[in-house]
Amino acid sequence: MKIRPLSIEGGWEVTPTQYGDDRGTFLEWYRFDHLAAAVGHPLDLAQANLSVSAKGVVRGVHFADVPPGQAKYVTCVSGAVLDVVVDIRAGSPTFGQWEAVRLDDVDRRAVYLEEGLGHAFCSLTEGAVVTYLCSSTYRPGHEHGVHPLDPELGIAWPAEVPLLSPKDAAAPSLSEALAAELLPRYDTCRDYVETMRRDDDSQ
Repeated sequence: MKIRPLSIEGGWEVTPTQYGDDRGTFLEWYRFDHLAAAVGHPLDLAQANLSVSAKGVVRGVHFADVPPGQAKYVTCVSGAVLDVVVDIRAGSPTFGQWEAVRLDDVDRRAVYLEEGLGHAFCSLTEGAVVTYLCSSTYRPGHEHGVHPLDPELGIAWPAEVPLLSPKDAAAPSLSEALAAELLPRYDTCRDYVETMRRDDDSQ
């Protein structure tokens, strides 16, 4: 597989090698050793999620308090989505910027994002199935959101009328979340990731 860093520090695009014949296709959609070599530490898998979304649904922008945060390894096993990594880390050089990667059941790419980054996607097809490998379990009260249609972010969603959950529709703007001190700090996120890298090196 090929793993390349995104323009947002802490985000990577993963493109697997596919092997096809008259029976179908085989691929390794996740390899902990290849990912660890790229990001500097293993993904401590704690929870796996799956969502099914109608066309035009937008989920996110979601993030968790750091520490421990929640790193995610995301792929679309059926249909297609536009997956978006958003830098919501206060003090980051790329604060407020985002990058999008198409995830689908053709190229079968994945996206990995470190703790502290925001994550969202838009379903491009009916019934798109997205799976997430997560580094921590869901913790009510420690997970937050930024409004995905916030003009300050300016995410170019490929949907005429994005369909949001009530929770996402009520989420604060990026500026409001910053003023309320809901956003993770860039230096805290970097220190947390560096600690994991040092712990891995010492083993």
